[in-house]
Amino acid sequence: MYIEQAYKGLIDSWRYILGIVGIVIVWQFLGAFPLLAALATKEGGMSAMMSGNITEMSNVLGSNTFLFFMLLTFVFGLIAVFLVVKFIHKQSLKSLTTSRKKIDWKRVSFSFILWSTISVAFIFLDIYLSPEDYEFNFQLVPFLVLAVIAIAMIPLQTSMEEYLMRGYMMQGLGIITKNRWFPLLFTSLLFGMLHIMNPEVDKLGYGILIFYIGTGLFLGIITLMDEGLELALGFHAANNLTAALLVTADWTAFSVDSLYRDVSEPVLGWDMLVPVFVVFPILLLVFSKKYGWTNWKNKLTGKVLSKEEFFKLENLDNG
Repeated sequence: MYIEQAYKGLIDSWRYILGIVGIVIVWQFLGAFPLLAALATKEGGMSAMMSGNITEMSNVLGSNTFLFFMLLTFVFGLIAVFLVVKFIHKQSLKSLTTSRKKIDWKRVSFSFILWSTISVAFIFLDIYLSPEDYEFNFQLVPFLVLAVIAIAMIPLQTSMEEYLMRGYMMQGLGIITKNRWFPLLFTSLLFGMLHIMNPEVDKLGYGILIFYIGTGLFLGIITLMDEGLELALGFHAANNLTAALLVTADWTAFSVDSLYRDVSEPVLGWDMLVPVFVVFPILLLVFSKKYGWTNWKNKLTGKVLSKEEFFKLENLDNG
């Protein structure tokens, strides 16, 4: 009963409206101020800022510096989510995270290790099969700086997205609509649309949104089926961290000092679609076997319990 955990706080609709507005202001405006201030001190920074082009801003500041300030906006956003939940909704971080008695860090680590292993295997398999598409990009000092920034901040960035999308919004929309399918689909579509300004979309076209929306749908499914955010938190952190450290390209959001550089002509190919239509379904099977998932239809499309029904069941469980 993950969505119903919101009943442990205050659930008035106006609180969710106020909360979303507050999170967006802190994340997109206050969080962006350090980046804008840094750009303003550099030659060409103002024009890059006005263009809104990620590549131009990265060139002005340097890739690692730009990455730091870009990820810092998500740190502001994560703090905003936690403050909104604590002070506007009077809800605990635990109930925003999971329906279990306590946060299951073993689930986070299992998901992280599993997807890291698969991602690394896919990357090096592609390098082996198409060596002409990659060049070794390793430079010790820039890579070490990248590693420190990425390891410290990318999990915060991905956690912010999970706590906002699969946490705060999933619970809020579920409570308001009294069903599970709408928050699942809405947050998946919104997750994809939030990536529409990424450089990858400009290079590969809107077809790449299938990958982003599909990833959002996968993360939503594992959240609802597992009754908590733990698997999604581990998966998302692993996905972005391996991407940042291992392979970069001039046309990606993470154009940084990674181990390898993809120098191929960007095309929307099978490698973008296989995860959504092949790998993610296999992962759902793996997770379902490991954690004993059942009753898929009700958990993904069924109704959300009323507040009275939820607390009645919870009291029976505690009894």
